[in-house]
Amino acid sequence: MDDESVLIKLTRDQAFVLSDWLYDVMMRSDKLDAIVPDRAVWSGIYAISGTLETTLPEVFMPDYAGRLDEARQRLLGAMGGEEADDRPR
Repeated sequence: MDDESVLIKLTRDQAFVLSDWLYDVMMRSDKLDAIVPDRAVWSGIYAISGTLETTLPEVFMPDYAGRLDEARQRLLGAMGGEEADDRPR
């Protein structure tokens, strides 16, 4: 039963923004510990992050920051939310 896969569908913008956030959180292990203290959860986080990194060519493009900002703006606009500059870091 634990070999069964689960399919998660994201838009490209959702995947790109999530990938950036996961990378930021994972590269600072103390940050990941604070957000997700249960290390068993990390397995899924690493699987998602790895899949996103190997699926999204945007993460290797020279205009990464601009593309990321545009994706954030589109997502916030679709949600009727705040400007990306107001987001907590």
